[in-house]
Amino acid sequence: MGQLYNAVVDYLTEDGWHFGVAQEDVALHFGFQGRSNLWQCLCIVDEDKGFVRFYSIAPVIVPEEQRAAVSEFLTRANYGLPLGNFEMDYRDGEVRFKTSIDVEGGELTPTMIENLLKSNLTTMDQYLPGLMRVLYGNVAPAQAVEAIESDLLMKQLTEDDPYLDLEKRDDHELGFSSLSEDDLDDDGDDEQFRRF
Repeated sequence: MGQLYNAVVDYLTEDGWHFGVAQEDVALHFGFQGRSNLWQCLCIVDEDKGFVRFYSIAPVIVPEEQRAAVSEFLTRANYGLPLGNFEMDYRDGEVRFKTSIDVEGGELTPTMIENLLKSNLTTMDQYLPGLMRVLYGNVAPAQAVEAIESDLLMKQLTEDDPYLDLEKRDDHELGFSSLSEDDLDDDGDDEQFRRF
């Protein structure tokens, strides 16, 4: 196993995450229960390039006729994000949030992994309700993002820590379908969820 892969495995193990191996030495998968929904998560490690990527995969597939509206929502959401970005696969409508780091020639520390993971989970948890409103509530993308970011601004003015409190969580397992090997070339995952 590679150094980066081992660092991620060690962090997840020591922090009490239930995870599975989607592809040996390359991909780990787990799940997370946010405030409004649960979703699949994936970590992809590229030892050769020194890349580590975390993905939160939205629990919906965007129908073709709604991809333009969702694309606008994601573009508006991405603007100003300090770490990571939303992306949508126009081929199948999958939406995910990615945080990544290039540690080539350096050391991947537990703090770096924690920051990547917490930022990923927090951002998906904040914006997922807006995505659902665009998809199912007929809310305009600009209105959905504005509502989220207005709410976030108010919380930042009244709370010290913008991250989710991951200490107040229970472990929880649920199953979901596996992705193919082709999916793992780009990203992938498999089963087991965790909640806070």
